[in-house]
Amino acid sequence: MQPLIGLLRTMRPKQWTKNFFIYAGLIFDGQLFILDSFLRVTVSFVLLCLAASAIYVVNDLADIERDRQHPKKKHRPLPSGQLPIPLAIAAAIGLPVIAVGGAALYSPRYAGILLLYIALHILYSLRLKHIVLIDLLTITAGYVLRVAGGAVVIEVARFSPWLYTCMALLALFLAIGKRRQEYLTLGENAGNVRPIFRHYNLPLLDDLLRMVTTSILIAYILYLIEAPSILLAGNNATLLTVPFVMYGIFRYLYLIHVRGEGSAPDEVLLRDHPLQLTVVLWGLSFIIILYGPTILDYVIRATL
Repeated sequence: MQPLIGLLRTMRPKQWTKNFFIYAGLIFDGQLFILDSFLRVTVSFVLLCLAASAIYVVNDLADIERDRQHPKKKHRPLPSGQLPIPLAIAAAIGLPVIAVGGAALYSPRYAGILLLYIALHILYSLRLKHIVLIDLLTITAGYVLRVAGGAVVIEVARFSPWLYTCMALLALFLAIGKRRQEYLTLGENAGNVRPIFRHYNLPLLDDLLRMVTTSILIAYILYLIEAPSILLAGNNATLLTVPFVMYGIFRYLYLIHVRGEGSAPDEVLLRDHPLQLTVVLWGLSFIIILYGPTILDYVIRATL
């Protein structure tokens, strides 16, 4: 039982929240309430989680010696010995086969994206994460592939390239934020635990974070104004969602600079209630603005 629990921990279920990026195409193309489309994306989400978990296993196998020197990561199942190495290797092989094979049954293009996603992240685990700046861009590319995967399984028709830009910048924000907080946590030992930190310092990471923060706000506003989607065209009400995005970013910067929060952005989101409320309000406001007429029509039909 302990090895299986260790395997589940190594698969990082908490990190699966990142895979919700796959729903972007469904939501912003106006297909959220189309059952077939929703089910296809949901199945794709599950397969993506399996593929992502396989990569976490590969990453932990590659970093097992370094993780044993990390103050927190040494307690992970592989470095601590809870998860046997043979079982980890079997999962690293079996999970991608299940994910890609399952995707091929209903969307060969999505299967291809999953293959590319897996190959990119394995390359990241083995080499790219040791190359300064390329490591951040590789993580960003993984998020873009998540969005693309959700777009190909339902054949979106009105998906704006500006949304890809917004998602890529948000992913870059998360990656830089995670690097910054890990660098602070490790302190002087950062370069020994992760060799890549020998090429980073706090001023560089803060400058990158500020630049990406500004870019996110600009790209998001341009998306709302310029998106070709019939849902957004001429609907300036979507600009009412901008304050939620601004507050969410400002809140995170406040937490790391003033409160000294030392976790990655996605981990902060799981603990900080104001951030959680902001995300919920942003999502609800966007759904009401985009799908309000559809929801109202459904309610009227249901009551007649």
